[in-house]
Amino acid sequence: MANSETAERIDALETRIAYQDHTIEELNAAITEQWKTIDILTRKLAMLEEQVRAGAYIADPATEKPPPHY
Repeated sequence: MANSETAERIDALETRIAYQDHTIEELNAAITEQWKTIDILTRKLAMLEEQVRAGAYIADPATEKPPPHY
């Protein structure tokens, strides 16, 4: 193999690795953002479950107006 041919192959491999590194960094950033969103949604869901179990969303019949069809 000629020396210039080897250099060309090395350059091609280095370019390929640079693109792969860039793609990996982009994917890592996307996954990090998704995990942040999942964490926020998980906390909100837990809070809503706690409120429902505590009865925070159960209306008091004494203070509720009757539906308009009554």
